[in-house]
Amino acid sequence: MEHYRIADLTIEMACLGETLKRQGRLYRMDQPAPADITIALPKEKLELYQAKHPYFTLNEVEYILTGFAFSRALLDFDGFCLHASAVALDKKAILFSAPCGTGKSTHAGLWQQYFGHDKALIINDDKPALRLLDDRFYVYGTPWSGKSDLNLNLKAPLQAIVFLEQARENRIRRLDKGEGVKWLIYQSLRPLGDRDKMDRLLTLLDALLKRIPVYQLGCTVSTEGVKLVYHTING
Repeated sequence: MEHYRIADLTIEMACLGETLKRQGRLYRMDQPAPADITIALPKEKLELYQAKHPYFTLNEVEYILTGFAFSRALLDFDGFCLHASAVALDKKAILFSAPCGTGKSTHAGLWQQYFGHDKALIINDDKPALRLLDDRFYVYGTPWSGKSDLNLNLKAPLQAIVFLEQARENRIRRLDKGEGVKWLIYQSLRPLGDRDKMDRLLTLLDALLKRIPVYQLGCTVSTEGVKLVYHTING
């Protein structure tokens, strides 16, 4: 069992495959400490999942299931994971979320293209962690960044969440609470089959919508969408 520091929590985790070991390198702790969360998936469970999803290797299955286990356990610490690309700019984080294939990673890359790779940092390209601490939401990098290796062991206060859709012209609007919660539920890693944890997730989403503006952006693949978002959320 190795020890990792993720989202200001100590995670004790067994890593068998190379993907999880490589992705977790930035979060490894030099010295073990009492664990807040323990993730130990039996090999039999990994093999059973792979049998149902034969297009994944056992290495990939471990990477996927440990990410689900972390997001589920995170709910006990006022946190959850969102399917999004998280960009840090000016020491604040913006999350770009969308269904797979819509272009959230492409849009995050445009922020680096426009502001520079040294200023616009991709905290996580697929599953950043969010935690409510001292009445404020923070975004954290995690080792689980989907098909890319784009993740950093960083923490930044959350400024806004933007849900993307492809469009012929750039337009943005702020979502009301009802619209926002539907998008957030759809894009959150949900604890299926656990009513108590689902209630915790809904409570966190309600708290987030009271504190954080949520937008829908129709955008083209250009930096014009970047400028529109930046000026909208910064007044």
